[in-house]
Amino acid sequence: MVHALREAHRVLKPNGLLLDLRPGPKHRRVGISRRGRWREVGRMRESFEDDRAANAAVARVLRQGLFRRDRRMKFDLYRYMNTLKDFRAWIDEFVQLADLPSHDWLIERVEHALHEERGPAKIAVRGPLELRVLRKVG
Repeated sequence: MVHALREAHRVLKPNGLLLDLRPGPKHRRVGISRRGRWREVGRMRESFEDDRAANAAVARVLRQGLFRRDRRMKFDLYRYMNTLKDFRAWIDEFVQLADLPSHDWLIERVEHALHEERGPAKIAVRGPLELRVLRKVG
């Protein structure tokens, strides 16, 4: 990632902005949403090795003086799914792309929680996003 940041520095005009928007290194929480209320069912078990490497790369180019930090913001992003089938498809794809162990245990928890609800409910995955605004130096 350091190479990509150096390339961004090369192509940006002086004082140009680089927006670094990535999921925060925190486990996504899965819950049930009904009538504007959210109840946690479980947390995913992601690996944050890539996140730590990306954060180290940003810290490195900041130390090297290629960029300076203008702003930093964190906020939660919600992803809603209407059915257990939708959730299973999403989590299966996520697990495969991120090379994670099976999360069938979490699918079972969500299924149980949905059956406990009275009335229509949605499955909600909540995870942090981090935005860093870096300004090119030089």
